[in-house]
Amino acid sequence: MPVLPTRFTTGLLIGALATGLATATAASLAAPSAARPATPPSVTAAASVSFHLTPSSKQLAKCMPKSDVDIKVSLTTDAVGFDTFAISASGLRGNRAFTVFLLQRADSPFGAAEYIGDITTDSKGRATNQFGLIVQEAFSSTLVSGKRVRVDLNRVGMWFADPAGDDFCLGAGKGAVTPFDGDDEAGVQAFNSLKAKALPAP
Repeated sequence: MPVLPTRFTTGLLIGALATGLATATAASLAAPSAARPATPPSVTAAASVSFHLTPSSKQLAKCMPKSDVDIKVSLTTDAVGFDTFAISASGLRGNRAFTVFLLQRADSPFGAAEYIGDITTDSKGRATNQFGLIVQEAFSSTLVSGKRVRVDLNRVGMWFADPAGDDFCLGAGKGAVTPFDGDDEAGVQAFNSLKAKALPAP
């Protein structure tokens, strides 16, 4: 017949288990925590540049006296392969589409140009958009007299996308029809970065 454990033996077993649990818990608390991995470069705060676009003529400035066009470029090409070009506008003519270009020169004759996107204002003249593209190292490469030439595109311009888009200010049919849209027909340049610093060089 098996012998039943006494109260004394049972107490010893319980005490031993409690002591072991306490020792393990203390050791776990005393152990140093694992070092956190370094934050990947792709999620660190990127360098950026911000500036304003201003009306391209005194007449346009009078027609849109409260215009405000802000540009912020996050320079993330090294981390993700492209920069982020964010544009925010207010005080523009309502329900208008505008084309956005990187330029060799901010004002006429503009030189080389790259079409990068559109913004369209709401009924209150506000618009925002964001484009992913190479900005800091943007350039045009072409042949001049048989020699390849590089031209940096470090200025910004905006055009009325529709030739009639500037009629409210210049008069019906009085504004020039320009080629600054995908269908080769746009209105005059509305805003540019002439009064801002050029975008940073590579």
